[in-house]
Amino acid sequence: MGEDADRTKQDTRPYWKVTASLFFSLLGTALFLVIGIRALGFFMPFVIGWFIAYLAHPLVGWLENRVKIKKKFGSALIIILVIAIVAGLGYLGIVKLIREVQMALNNAPHLYRDLESGLKEIGGRFQGFYNMLPDNIQDGWNSLVQNMDEKVGGLIAGLGNPAVEMTGNVVKRIPSALVSVIVALVSAYFFTAQREEVIQWSKKVAPKAIEARMTMVIYNLKYAVGGYFKAQFKIMVIVGLILLCGFLILGVDYAFLLALLIAFLDFLPFFGTGTALIPWAVYKFFVTDIKTAVGLLVIYGITQLVRQVIQPKLVGDSIGLSPLVTLVLLYVGYRIGSIFGMILAVPVGMIVFNLYKAGAFDYILDDVRILARGIASLREP
Repeated sequence: MGEDADRTKQDTRPYWKVTASLFFSLLGTALFLVIGIRALGFFMPFVIGWFIAYLAHPLVGWLENRVKIKKKFGSALIIILVIAIVAGLGYLGIVKLIREVQMALNNAPHLYRDLESGLKEIGGRFQGFYNMLPDNIQDGWNSLVQNMDEKVGGLIAGLGNPAVEMTGNVVKRIPSALVSVIVALVSAYFFTAQREEVIQWSKKVAPKAIEARMTMVIYNLKYAVGGYFKAQFKIMVIVGLILLCGFLILGVDYAFLLALLIAFLDFLPFFGTGTALIPWAVYKFFVTDIKTAVGLLVIYGITQLVRQVIQPKLVGDSIGLSPLVTLVLLYVGYRIGSIFGMILAVPVGMIVFNLYKAGAFDYILDDVRILARGIASLREP
């Protein structure tokens, strides 16, 4: 903080220049974000190709050193191998997921009736307590339950139409998706085979100032995506496998779908598997399905134990954000981009926070301090 104050005091620029500098800095940052986000979506196949090349590069280097094969051949071999494994597992997983989603949609009315019956059974157990409540509270509760019953019933009845519409949209996008997949695979090969050439070319073309800032951004992006994000994804996969095995042992319907959804909840900060497993276990306990209730609690305990054991090894250092800041990021991410925004909120926040610590925004903050000091001086006698 002292260095920042000294630096701003030594700045002798007139205020109009500082104001112009701040305006163009903010304008440039805003344009960079807007154009960058649009360009990211437009060139998404190349972004995916770069990510595949990022994953394949260590294996290519290992083959070069151990097997003594040519780099281009190693790149093609590794990319084909990685894509074959990912595509095979992805195909099996997607087919299984689609089947369970279709079954769940078809059985939604039956599942809703079972849930309604279970809730009525639980309500009967607390009938004595309910009768002790004042009449106005009972009337309000009955009205709330009736409204929820009507809305959920209408939602369940209309699930078929969105499913058919979604299937039609997916079919229409298959040609475009196929082209994107081909471009991503081909670009992944060239990003891997010509990695050094691409890096040297980008350094040669970019001005020195932009190169320094882009190096800083890429470093922090690797820290967030390659560190925290990748570690959390590994933990989510492990937790998902534990959930799947547990659900299969308990004989839970739609085990794969539920394991995927609950593992995704565990991926999000402040949620975790307990968000779904604990209420589910409580519900099963009150409908006297003690076996399933105990089993769900055991699964929850195992997932928490495994997470506590593997998280320090995979994540390493803390993300560097306080719980309050993380909560704010999650809320802002949800408001901007719903669930997808929540997923990206913490990594983006980490990148911005580390860029701030590295001094990436000093040129903006210095101008703000100079103007603030000038405005404050107007009040001095």
